[in-house]
Amino acid sequence: MVTYMNGRFVEDAEATVSVRSRALNYGLGCFGGIRGYLSHDGGEVNVFRLDQHTERLDVSARMLTMSLTVEPARLGEIVVELIRRNGLREDVYVRPMVMSGSNELAPVLRKEDSSLVVYLMPLRRYMDKDAIHVCVSSWRRVADNAIPARAKPTAAYLNSALARREAFDNGYDEAILLTERGAVSEGSAEHVFVVQRGRLVSPPSTEDNLDGITRRSLIALAREDLGLEVTERPIARTELYVSDEMFLCGTGAEVTPVASVDRRPLGDGGVGPITRRVKQHFEDVVRGRVAARSSWLTPVWK
Repeated sequence: MVTYMNGRFVEDAEATVSVRSRALNYGLGCFGGIRGYLSHDGGEVNVFRLDQHTERLDVSARMLTMSLTVEPARLGEIVVELIRRNGLREDVYVRPMVMSGSNELAPVLRKEDSSLVVYLMPLRRYMDKDAIHVCVSSWRRVADNAIPARAKPTAAYLNSALARREAFDNGYDEAILLTERGAVSEGSAEHVFVVQRGRLVSPPSTEDNLDGITRRSLIALAREDLGLEVTERPIARTELYVSDEMFLCGTGAEVTPVASVDRRPLGDGGVGPITRRVKQHFEDVVRGRVAARSSWLTPVWK
């Protein structure tokens, strides 16, 4: 496989960092997650909302007083070129990262130390179940005033890893984290939607979660394409237990239905009708079957 690192396309084996790296020692950096999808006719790989992802990573880097090192549009070109150089004509996941390239001691963020790395891998399903079982974690989501979630910082994912480990150890597929105030924040790496009386409800990004591109896209698709009502507001833990349906979403997770929360089944314990509609429409969009949303897709091989 080929990786992009600091202005060059290199073999994976050459894309290395020092054990002294501040990125490794302190988690100094931020990253993005980008998906490319094989089109419905099998003739193209389309990158989903590429411009949104590159612009968000630029904003994230600046928030952390770092630098993307290239213009967002150039990062988009690098992503497309990387898929081409790896010859991928299948579903793909791309990970661009801005990290501190300094080997000096002490956790110091400096723009001039910024390093850009982009790697990829084939990826079909992130979660291999039709509907998952989740628990509310005992770990609280790191507050935005401690480590800003909207910057998608690498260091904050220890918080996610602890919550997910707890979920796995207790027989669940995923964890839901609450804010310090006890409101629903997000999953370990996904946003939360619940369905109540035919209406979609989701916590806003001010609930210590990422300003998710997939989440924003689903809100637009639900409102504009499917005619569904969507409300963004804080959600209490117990609301999860009594909602009609629930699903998680994200670049990796796409639309993942939830069957139960803390062993309390939702609906009939399967995939609810609104979740099914949203999931199918999202699939149609990313596979290029919805002409009105073609501007969201960047072709790789065209």
